[in-house]
Parts: sequence; structure tokens; C-alpha cells
Amino acid sequence: MADNSALTSTTGSTSLADCSIFDSKVTETSKENLCIGSTSYVEEEMPQIETRVILVQEAGKQEELIKALKEIKVPFVKMETVEEFKSLDSPEFENVFIVMDFQDSVFHELYKTDCRVIGPPVVLNCVQKGEPLPFSCRPLYCTSMMNLVLCFTGFRKKEELVRLVTLVHHMGGIIRKDFNSKVTHLVANCTQGEKFRIAVSLGTPIMKPEWIYEAWERRNEQDFCASVDDFRNEFKVPPFQDCILSFLGFSDEEKTNMEEMTEMQGGNYLPVGDERCTHLIVEENIVKELPFEPSKKLYVVKQEWFWGSIQMDARAGETMYLYEKANTPELKKSVSLLSLSTPNSNRKRRRLKETLAQLSRETDMSPFPPQTPKSCTKSSKNSTPVPSKQSARWQVAKELYQTESNYVNILATIIQLFQVPLEEEGQRGGPILAPEEIKTIFGSIPDIFDVHTKIKDDLEDLIVNWDESKSIGDVFLKYSKDLVKTYPPFVNFFEMSKETIIKCEKQKPRFHAFLKINQAKPECGRQSLVELLIRPVQRLPSVALLLNDLKKHTAEENPDKSTLEKAIGSLKEVMTHINEDKRKTEAQKQIFDVVYEVDGCPANLLSSHRSLVQRVETISLGEHPCDRGEQVTLFLFNDCLEIARKRHKVIGTFRSPPGQTRPPASLKHIHLMPLSQIKKVLDIRETEDCHNAFALLVRPPTEQANVLLSFQMTSEELPKENWLKMLCRHVANTICKADAENLMYTADPESFEVNTKDMDSTLSRASRAIKKTSKKVTRAFSFSKTPKRALRRALMTSQSSVEGRSPSSNDKRVMSRLSSTSSLAGIPSPSLVSLPSFFERRSHTLSRSTTHLI
Repeated sequence: MADNSALTSTTGSTSLADCSIFDSKVTETSKENLCIGSTSYVEEEMPQIETRVILVQEAGKQEELIKALKEIKVPFVKMETVEEFKSLDSPEFENVFIVMDFQDSVFHELYKTDCRVIGPPVVLNCVQKGEPLPFSCRPLYCTSMMNLVLCFTGFRKKEELVRLVTLVHHMGGIIRKDFNSKVTHLVANCTQGEKFRIAVSLGTPIMKPEWIYEAWERRNEQDFCASVDDFRNEFKVPPFQDCILSFLGFSDEEKTNMEEMTEMQGGNYLPVGDERCTHLIVEENIVKELPFEPSKKLYVVKQEWFWGSIQMDARAGETMYLYEKANTPELKKSVSLLSLSTPNSNRKRRRLKETLAQLSRETDMSPFPPQTPKSCTKSSKNSTPVPSKQSARWQVAKELYQTESNYVNILATIIQLFQVPLEEEGQRGGPILAPEEIKTIFGSIPDIFDVHTKIKDDLEDLIVNWDESKSIGDVFLKYSKDLVKTYPPFVNFFEMSKETIIKCEKQKPRFHAFLKINQAKPECGRQSLVELLIRPVQRLPSVALLLNDLKKHTAEENPDKSTLEKAIGSLKEVMTHINEDKRKTEAQKQIFDVVYEVDGCPANLLSSHRSLVQRVETISLGEHPCDRGEQVTLFLFNDCLEIARKRHKVIGTFRSPPGQTRPPASLKHIHLMPLSQIKKVLDIRETEDCHNAFALLVRPPTEQANVLLSFQMTSEELPKENWLKMLCRHVANTICKADAENLMYTADPESFEVNTKDMDSTLSRASRAIKKTSKKVTRAFSFSKTPKRALRRALMTSQSSVEGRSPSSNDKRVMSRLSSTSSLAGIPSPSLVSLPSFFERRSHTLSRSTTHLI
């Protein structure tokens, strides 16, 4: 650092730092009271004393500083040496010294004499905020740490601690020896100790010493604040600082992932058994015994400690996550239930039967224990009564209820184990996910949970009070509208939810750790969040199969027979509605993709009734809709055709959109054409000079003549015949014609001057590249664009001059302007005059060729 010499502690600065940290609170309080008392004494006894600023040495040469003092109307004088201080000392003024450098001898002399010393940034900051100069008992260079309360831990060298405390005071910060709730930041030199543990539990940011040094380096920046997140996050103590980890019981892929995460979070890793390791991370579900006797210095912890530290963004306490061996006594007890070594064989068989019955009951129970308040309050209905004679209908109804109960518990697990913690405020280290990401992932899961909780309760009442005449179909008919309302939004956007989870897990280590911790809990049954979220997608088809099975075992005279048929029909309606909405959603997504891909795409392309039919890559063969040889993409919709060309590469750009997440548009919009404007679809015959070509005969509503658009297909996946038939069918649908075949016409390439000769040759590509470059150069050097009205007047002038009329003075100015512009671009100005005659010849030729087609 440039100002390292500023940190050398003289007698005065050492006493300052020692007083700040090591003196008692009583001394500090008395010092503050002394400052307050002296201030009130000045106000009451000597109101005539005013503040005067003394610019010391280089400070007197700063024009910005002098201008600021004049703006706040504070009197000031300049001082070059310390000897001048005696002559400037006056009882009429309270002197405030502005010093550019807090390291030179003048500063130390002023500090020894208890003078008020501030830095230039303090004055500039007061002017900017319209505040008076602050009163500080200590030298204050800037306010980048104003109102921050810091505490230190892990520093063994007193000189380093004094240096850091002095810099904090120079930036307006406050130091506390003991850690309490008022401390805003803990500056730690290690990741152990009581202060560190308290800071982790309270969520206090834990910073490296470099945070203070770097803040001091930026002390002259006017609007800089050391507590802003972007700057502070660069110097936060990572979770695994000073930790050397090793991993036991994990697969190679998972171990590699955890080793990468260790390095990302500031730690190192070594093989299992290395004496330098500080932590051994154990997969407790696989490892039953350690391969060696760990030393007392080695922390042997579960994997939850590893992921929990990443999620909290701080090293978690090891005592809560210590690895312990499996509880062997209970394991022996469970084995003894199946032991057949007892003398009494009847007792053996009875115990075996009871054990198997217990295992059967546990199998019927959900692996997802009830977590909802409703499940907890209805404890009286936990056991399902068994009728004296178990009918097949009752067995299916029981299975329906059990699967419904399991499903509700799965939804409860998703909500309470994943969604609720992510939505909680005040998370350690800040929010794990953004609100929009949480909404995308979970969608309407709470609504689905509410509906199925009601269905489960109704089924439970039926099973508890079972009677063969009870109607199960009525339960699902009762909630059919709710199912239609809640399921489509989730099922249709499930793929988006899945993609969001995968993307966030890759980009956000804390979310990855959050998933690892929760998915390892028994409530999840060792399933991932994606695997749990797919259950709503699978549930309705499963219910429909069970209701079908229930209908088979329902007697014809039972009134529930017809009701079950209606219930199955209502479920099919829901699934059909889901499929239809999903199709519409995918179609809308395709349109949005086109809008994002095509620069300048019209907003009216977005329509609820519009869907994308086909995309075709082509090359333009004529002068419309763009230059010959341009790569053109045709997007066929059910009622229109979007024509876009490939964007030319831009050498430089003057703007870069902030926060842009999508790649820049690769296509440029040319024209959005309604299919009703297409009069004929021309299938150009294959010849030696013409391959895979077709043309569209178009009549724009504002034009008198037809326009021919010719293309060569470059897509190999779609045959030209299929593409043209598809295009004709949608044109016929748009204009309400049944005979789509009459819209297609087979033509020779010579009759319409269409050919693909030399389209892929090197010379042709070079010619097109030169043409594009000349256009770019023309646009680049055209400092004044010619308005359309001026161009129109120029064309009219040229026509009138041909007819013998002399141009007016205004027309002459326009012609001279056009001449200069065209000469600068390297294009002769007469070409502008010949444009109308060219279009007349072209339209006349086209009309002769197509008269017999219309």
C-alpha cells in the first residue's frame, strides 16, 4: 500500500488504539462525556466563537476543496508549517485542520496537541449532503465506515491490531472489545473462538482484515461506503477458511463435486488419513466404522456439517454434527425378533408372525410422516377399521385412501421442508433464491395440497364409517372444478420448474447445499426435489386407474357405479384440459422464442390464437424481400409468415444492455406478411441451374402490381414438396378456401428468371460480401441522412427535368445534396434517378409472366 507509513505507530497513535480497545468502558464513556460537556460549554459560555478551517500545506492548493468551503461559507486560512500554528491560534475561532496525508510529521504534531483533524473527503461529503462539519475527538479522514461497529478476534500481533483499529477510526468506525448485538461486523483472523461462533449464530458478517485495508485504499472516493454488499462480499471469510477436509464413503462423482465445492469456499482437501486434515466428512448412511482411529485434533463430522456451512455461508459448529457409530444394541434387538433359537416353537412362530405383521403395517404406512396441522389434529382416525368381511371394493377403496394420504404427506414435505424455508425472511447469508425463482419452482403446489387434503379427509370419513353403498365417486366430483383450476398451471410449467432447479443448483452453491441437506432427511425418502415435484404430474392418471378398478368391483345395482363413471370422466376432462393448456403454452413459448430471436419483430405477432407451424431456412434468389444471396428464415404461423434475414456482424457497438441474460438476436426482421396476401405458391422445377427453389406471388394491399419472392431451401430435414403443401394448406385455411391444391403452380425457372447458379461459389460469396461492406461503409460515412420527402422531391425534380421543366432553387439544393452524398458513398447520383424506371420495367415483366396465373 502506498500509505503503509501512515500506520507506523507513534506514541500518540498507540495510546489512541490502546484506549479504543483495551481501556475500560468507563474511561471511554468519560471521554465522550468530556466532549459533550465541552460542546455545551462552548454553546452556553462562548457563543461568539465560530469554526475556522485551516488548510495545511497541500490542502491549500486543492481548488475543489476551496470551492467547497466557500459554498458552505466557512472561513479558512492556509498553513505551511507547524510554527505558523501559534500565530493562528486565537480564542475567537475553533480551528479545524484539513490534512491531505495522515502520515506526515505535521499530522502527528497536530494530533499530539489534540487538534481537530479531518481529511478532504469529509468536507466534500458535508457539502454534498448539506451538513455541517462533524465534531470528532479523533482524526477523521473520511466517512466510509461511519456508523459501523466492529469487533476483532484471532489477532495475536498487537501491532497489526493497532494498525487496523487506527484505520477504522480514521474512516469513522467504532470499535468494541466485547462482542454484542450492536456489533455490525466481526473482523476475524481465524474461524474459531467464542466471538466467531456468536457471530455465526447471529448472522453477523464476518470479514477478513483485507476489508479494512482495501477500504482505506479507496478513502478518497466520494460516494464509497465500505458496507455495501458488492464490496463487502469480496472480503467475507469463506466457510472453509483454514480447513483441510477429507471425504469418506462417497461415490467418485460426489466426492469430486465436494472437493470442487471445498476449493470454491476457501478450503483445501487431502486424502483420508492424512495427518494435516482438520475435518473428516463421513457419509453416515454408508460408513459404519472408521478405517483408523482419529486423532483428538481431527473433527469427524457428518456430511450435513459440510452442506450446512455452505448454506449458511459460514463455518458451522462441529459439535452438532459429530459422527457416531451405529446404535448396535437396537440393531441387535430388531434382529432378536426374528431369532428362532428359543425353546418353544409356538412362541417362535408367534413372534415371527407378529414381526411380519408389524413389517406389513409399516409397509402400508407412508414413508412421508404427516407434517400438516390437520394431520396432527386428527389422531383419532389414524387407524383404519377392518370390516368383518373384507370385500374387494373395500380393498381398492382402502388402497385409494392410503395412496391419497401418502400423496398429501409428500406435498406437505415439499412445502414445509423446501418452500417455507426458502421463503423465510432474515436467512443467514441472505435469501437463497429470488422470489420469482421460488414461484417458478413450486407454482401452485400449495393449492394442490389444499384440494387433496380435503379429498383425503373425505375419503378418511368414508373408510372409517364404511358401507358398501357409500359413494366414493361423489368425493372426486365434488372437487373436480378445483382440480381443473389447480393442476394445469403446475403440470404445464413443470419442465420450467425442473430447469430452474437445475440451473439454480449449478449457479448457486448455497441452494445446492440446501437441497443436499434436506434431501438426506428421512422425510424425503432420499428423493430429490425434482423427483418429489413430479408426483403431481403422475397423480391424476394414478387416481383414474384406481377409480376404474373400483368400478369393476362395484355391483351394477350400487348407485356409486354411475357416479364413478362420472368421476372418471371428470378426471379425463382435467387431463385433457391439462394437455390442451400444455399445447397452448408450448405454442406461446415458441412464439416468444421467435420474438427474442428476431430483432425488431412486431409486437402484434404475439396473439393467443396464433401458433408456430414450421420454420424454414432459405437463401434469397431475387431482389425481394432482401438482396440476392442473403440468408432468410421463414417462420410459418397458422395465419401469417414472418420473414427475417440473418444479421450482419457488427464491428463495434456503443451500448451493452445491463443484466442481459439472453444471447443477442441472430435475425433481423424484414416483413410480417398475412397469408391472405399470398396469391400463388410456385414450385420451381429442378434443372441444372436451379435446385430446391420455390417462389411466392404476393399482392400487398398498397401495391398495384404483384411482387415475386423467390427462395432456395437449405433445410435438408424438410422436403420441399412437404413444405409447399403445408404452406398452401394454411393459406387456404386463412382465405377460407377448400381447394388448397389450386394455390400451387409448377413453373420453369426461366419464365420467372429464377436460378441458383453459383450461389455457393467462392466468387459469388466474395461479391456479396463486398456489396454488404460497401453498404456498411456508405451508412458509416453518411453523416446526414436524406429525408424521404427530400428524396421524393429529388425524384420528381429529375422527372420534371426530363420533361423539359427547369428545376426550382430548392430542387437544385436537394439535387446538389444528393449528389454530394452519393459521391461520398461511391455511387453515382444518376442511379437514384433511374430507380422508378427500373421498378416500372420489373413490374411490367412480372405482370406479363403472371397474368395467366391470376
